[in-house]
Amino acid sequence: MPTDFILPLKGNNLLRCTRFQASGKAESLILIAHGYKGFKDWGMFPYAAGKLSGKHEVVTFNFSHNGIGDNPQQFTELDKFAVNTYEQEQQDLDALVSFLRKDPELSGLPLFLIGHSRGAGTSLVYALDHPDLIAGVISWNGVAGLDLFTPEQKQEMREQGISYVKNARTGQDMPLKRIILDDLERQRERYDIVGRLRASSFPVALIQGTNDGKYLQEGSARIVAARPDIPWIRIEGGNHTFNTVHPFGGTSTQLEQAIQASLDFIDKHLS
Repeated sequence: MPTDFILPLKGNNLLRCTRFQASGKAESLILIAHGYKGFKDWGMFPYAAGKLSGKHEVVTFNFSHNGIGDNPQQFTELDKFAVNTYEQEQQDLDALVSFLRKDPELSGLPLFLIGHSRGAGTSLVYALDHPDLIAGVISWNGVAGLDLFTPEQKQEMREQGISYVKNARTGQDMPLKRIILDDLERQRERYDIVGRLRASSFPVALIQGTNDGKYLQEGSARIVAARPDIPWIRIEGGNHTFNTVHPFGGTSTQLEQAIQASLDFIDKHLS
């Protein structure tokens, strides 16, 4: 059964996490990072984590500033979402990795990161910063760059100090403060995923639906051009969430294929 736990961070921040234990002796530890306007209990993530956990320990988590509070399904902390920098997500991920590495059951396991959408970009930056800690990164319909804001949003952040992005599912106008843009511009070289991947060697796989967004598919093409050894696994007919929705209405052929491709990649690099 999945087990929820909370990891306190500095500044009265929290990482809300769920651990899915392997059915036997675990072969690896997998962390699943959600994307922009996402959360660990969105749609497919609990199901996917359960499927991945057969031979592996799996942990899902909410980034501390993703906007989800005590209610696991509602964005009630928009004040935190407004200042959710990429630096903050890197600190969150580092705190979680450090915490899990102190667990005797997990400390020696190879660590794989699975990131969806923006979470894939965050996972790749973490691996680029800590290549010796990571056994591999799997991008599920992931971004190739972290500048996800429109010119209008960036202009508003610069001139007014704040902009907004619409959450199509909830109807909420979610705030974006200038600190996010300042972080992105101040650490542009660090966040240059494609450029940094050229000099990297840790295993990466791109798993992407053929019906994913054009912008994201163009980003994947740039990644494999920079690192031709990276497999780009196309899931026929798959959209950005592998044809699943929230609330979860059941699995799909495309999600099952993405899960199996992920397990195959992990098995390959464990052997």
